[in-house]
Amino acid sequence: METTIPTAVTRPTRRRVRLLTVLAATVATLLGWVIAVPLAGVELTARTGSDVQRVTPVAVAVSTLLAGLAGWALLALLERLTARARTVWTAVAALVLLVSLLGPLGGGVGRAATLTLVAFHLVAGTVLITGLRRAAG
Repeated sequence: METTIPTAVTRPTRRRVRLLTVLAATVATLLGWVIAVPLAGVELTARTGSDVQRVTPVAVAVSTLLAGLAGWALLALLERLTARARTVWTAVAALVLLVSLLGPLGGGVGRAATLTLVAFHLVAGTVLITGLRRAAG
């Protein structure tokens, strides 16, 4: 009896994996917010220019969703433009993650807020990079 092993992920399956990846990253950062803010008592605030603002769960969810959707869109575009989309996308995504860390490192108010915001970026980036890379064509 011969067993066939699929060699490529179908387009609908790829979309589903990408959608689940973006949702998983969002859930992971929201879970981090719940652990950090109400449970651990971190006062999660960040500087935006001369203002200091609280980082709300809505802000966490929206920014993670937008980052995930932007990563997905870039991956889809690269898949149409180059045969090395996975490699190019991974390098760009890793660079974007590193640059994104400048926000909390320069804007977090206090050590706990800064570390928490860095952790959110790393969690979202790790989930998005591994999941979207896996679903690359």
